[in-house]
Amino acid sequence: MPKVTFIHRDKSIQTVEFEQGKLEYLGHGLPESFLDVAMNLGIHLEHACGGSCACTTCHLIIRSGMEKLSDMEDNEADRLDTAWELTTSSRLGCQAVIKGDVVAEFPMYTRNYVQEGGEIQLGAPKVKAKASEEEEVRS
Repeated sequence: MPKVTFIHRDKSIQTVEFEQGKLEYLGHGLPESFLDVAMNLGIHLEHACGGSCACTTCHLIIRSGMEKLSDMEDNEADRLDTAWELTTSSRLGCQAVIKGDVVAEFPMYTRNYVQEGGEIQLGAPKVKAKASEEEEVRS
């Protein structure tokens, strides 16, 4: 049974296990992907596109177990190029199928988080994120 450890933005840690081939597929992301496992086990993982590899809101940084994930396909690599906080161990939660024990961290920010006005810590006081200058003018 693969063990999946999620490190949340607040640095809290949540570890879950699932039995391969036994999860109900809920239609979001690939079967047994981080997104599928998270949805089945009640863990919130953003997925603005419904898990169709059309955004990067389910971006995760793999801290260990990269070799226990499915290989990255070209469409995932292309999409990840637009992700905030991209690292060499970044994967999309909707595309990375879990095959063994892994540790994944939620990046501090996602494009969705910033577009919806989430707070960004820039080292000084927290500031409200702005999606674009046009949006600022409309406000």
